Formats: sequence, structure tokens, C-alpha cells
Amino acid sequence: MQIHIQAQDGVPIYLQVMQQIKYLVASGRLEPGEELPSIRALAEQLLVNPNTIARAYRELEVAGVVEKRRTAGTYVAENGSPLARKERMKLLKERVDQLLVEAFQMGFDLDEVLKLVGQSELAARNPKKGD
Repeated sequence: MQIHIQAQDGVPIYLQVMQQIKYLVASGRLEPGEELPSIRALAEQLLVNPNTIARAYRELEVAGVVEKRRTAGTYVAENGSPLARKERMKLLKERVDQLLVEAFQMGFDLDEVLKLVGQSELAARNPKKGD
């Protein structure tokens, strides 16, 4: 599991850890039932205080993203994260917003962008369900 911390960006480190683990779960890179690194191991990898990682794991557990197993470690929740779809949708919306801003700056209107999306090769390979 690769997590990158940026101490100078102003976001608390435990939040950075949480956000990145949520992303890894939402994207499927961490699967239900998969074990997360121990608190001590991740703290050593990131060169942070173990209490920081413990807080991130606690918050993720409260959110239902991970579950602790007595003396066995911390795992991605078996039933999948209740946030997984919500997180994926949030990530997709951010990318769509970025695409639209760039398109508008280049002089395209929404109809042109939607037409292009409909004509994209990827859209052709991923037909609507039920077709």
C-alpha cells in the first residue's frame, strides 16, 4: 500500500492517510478483507507518530471503511465500504468538472463536450446496461 504524505500542504497527516485509504478502497486497489499495514509499520514507513496512524484507522473504522479484528490487525471492511460508491462518484465528478473547465476555456460548449463523450472510443467499448 503506497501512501504519500505532504507535511507542508496544511492538511493534517491523519486526514491525508484517511483520504488515501478511502481512495484505495473506492478504486478497488484495496479489496474487502485485505489487511492494512500495522499501525507501527505504516508509521515507520511514513515517518510519523504511531498515534497519527491510530487516529486515521479509528476514524476509518467509525466510517465503516475498515474493521479491527482482535489481535489480528485492521482489514478493509468485508461488506465493502459504504463510502466506496460515494467516493468514486466524488472522484469522477471532480474529473468531469476539470474537463468542463478546460473545454470551456478552449471555447467548446456543453453540447460539443457531450457529443464528444458519446463518440469516444471508451464509450463505444462500454455500452449502457440493458442494451
